[in-house]
Amino acid sequence: MAVKYLDLINSPADVKKLNIDELNRLCGEIREELVDVVSQTGGHLASNLGVVELTVAMHAVFDLPKDKIIFDVGHQSYVHKMLTGRREKFKTLRKFGGISGFPKRSESEYDAFNTGHSSTSISAALGMARARDLAKEDCHVIALFGDGALTGGMMYEAMNDAGHSKTPLILVLNDNAMSISKNVGAVAKHLRSLRMSPIYVKSKHAVEDFLARVPVGGNTASRFIKSVKRSVRRVVLPTTLFDDLGFNYIGPVDGHNLQELITVFERAKEERKPVIIHALTKKGKGYAPAESNPSKFHGISAFDKKTGETTDSGETYSDRFGKTLVKLAEENDKIVAITGAMPIGTGLSEFAVKFKRRFFDIGIAEQHGVTLSAGFASAGYIPVIPLYSSFLQRAYDQTLHDVCLQNLHVVFPIDRAGVVGADGETHQGLYDISYLSHMPNMTILSPSTFTELEEMLDYAINRHTGPVAIRYPRGSAQAESVSAHFEPERSVQVAEGRDVSIITSGRMVKRAEEVRGLLEKDGVSCEIIAMPTIKPLDKAAAVKAAMKTGRVAVIEDNVKIGGLGQMIAELLMEKDLNCKFKHFAFPDAPVPHGSTDELDKLCGLDAESICAEVIKWLK
Repeated sequence: MAVKYLDLINSPADVKKLNIDELNRLCGEIREELVDVVSQTGGHLASNLGVVELTVAMHAVFDLPKDKIIFDVGHQSYVHKMLTGRREKFKTLRKFGGISGFPKRSESEYDAFNTGHSSTSISAALGMARARDLAKEDCHVIALFGDGALTGGMMYEAMNDAGHSKTPLILVLNDNAMSISKNVGAVAKHLRSLRMSPIYVKSKHAVEDFLARVPVGGNTASRFIKSVKRSVRRVVLPTTLFDDLGFNYIGPVDGHNLQELITVFERAKEERKPVIIHALTKKGKGYAPAESNPSKFHGISAFDKKTGETTDSGETYSDRFGKTLVKLAEENDKIVAITGAMPIGTGLSEFAVKFKRRFFDIGIAEQHGVTLSAGFASAGYIPVIPLYSSFLQRAYDQTLHDVCLQNLHVVFPIDRAGVVGADGETHQGLYDISYLSHMPNMTILSPSTFTELEEMLDYAINRHTGPVAIRYPRGSAQAESVSAHFEPERSVQVAEGRDVSIITSGRMVKRAEEVRGLLEKDGVSCEIIAMPTIKPLDKAAAVKAAMKTGRVAVIEDNVKIGGLGQMIAELLMEKDLNCKFKHFAFPDAPVPHGSTDELDKLCGLDAESICAEVIKWLK
């Protein structure tokens, strides 16, 4: 029976024991296991298939954990996890209690930095490199990032700093011409020119080899000849963006050629200045369905590994948002849509086709996107910028400073609001009510059904006049009893009751209905009040409920601090009502990965836990 090399790998030290042929066989085995596991667990498949050789080569050359690898975003760290003693746990990927789909320092000494958002790796790596130099330690710091990350402005802030300081640092650009969807912008065009210019690469290597053979002797002569070398290199060779920022640019290299990668990494280790290695890879490499449709397999649920087909989960809030926006845009030519490299994930695919002149993909640049929206709004257009809740956090200052303080009419559909599940703590959308509610002029809406979402989007675009956010969950969970038409700043009486009033919004309206059913079995009469408008609050409805039952419980999918519950508690205190209050929300702590149901239960937000707590409270 042939040796399976993946069975021999328990740490990076074991990778170093294999020769080049064995390493190539190892890469094939890794791809097979990636497809096997992710087809069952779901996850980021295409990006990990594309970095197999890159990751194996880095572990063969560098000495982990002494040397540090920082993965930008981190969703492409699956191969790294398999090579660093976590292969046995790999089948628990993204499952509750299992290993994370992103690097986690608490999970392994080989994970140097927690990541989950794009464009952060160079800043973190530079901080580690400078700490190394201050401590007079000897190690290499490597940042691995995709070309999509280069659409984020933080990368240029970090490269500008690193190139100026000359701090030794190794950057690895994994260039597959994609982030989640195809990359856009001037940087993508610059990278395309480098990929398509073999004359540049050959001339660069020829000139550098020639200059390297020029003899150097004596201090004065050495300085003179080095100066001449730099001048000749500048005159003879075209420069890249990275050269101009102060990096030694190496590439492009074949990101699937192990021998070439190992040679280049060994060369980079000898440099005592910032280096960037430009590696060309294919997203989804080695698995035909992922190669032909890398966007679909960027982040995918469980699938049939033979066909690549997934089970249709039905229409989602993202889908309904996209369809509704298209209808509204057909009637209103002032609507423009802006995406941060996620037209598919946020439901804008149809809009992008039908209204090409009014659709703008700005890359992974949420800060720019929000201020761009402010500019549109100031010129009389109605910008709609759907972002995941977790990603809108990155544009907090622009939302406050450029939109809210000027009271500009920008529409923020907030996708993946609340707990999102398997992507874990960096992606949970549990903070948007808290960080938006204290912004002046901001209105926050939260639908509990698809119909409410449609009506809210119509209102936000055609009737509202200032900044407005519509937060909705991942998936398709809908309340059953809400049938009233949406009216801004008006609550909805979902159910009558006399013993306790539950006030809630969005996804948790359905949860309140489940709680009410359980309470009724225990003889407790429970009323439900839905708050489609979270800010401004329907104060009269909350006060009326408190006076009616004397007991108010708030259920929400946001953290406790700064959420709907805190707003209502403050109101009840201000009115000095003789009312008991209970708050069910997510804790002031990171919420790990797992299914939505598992995470709700972990945090006491499943129907059974809430019911038990309410009965205990009433007694």
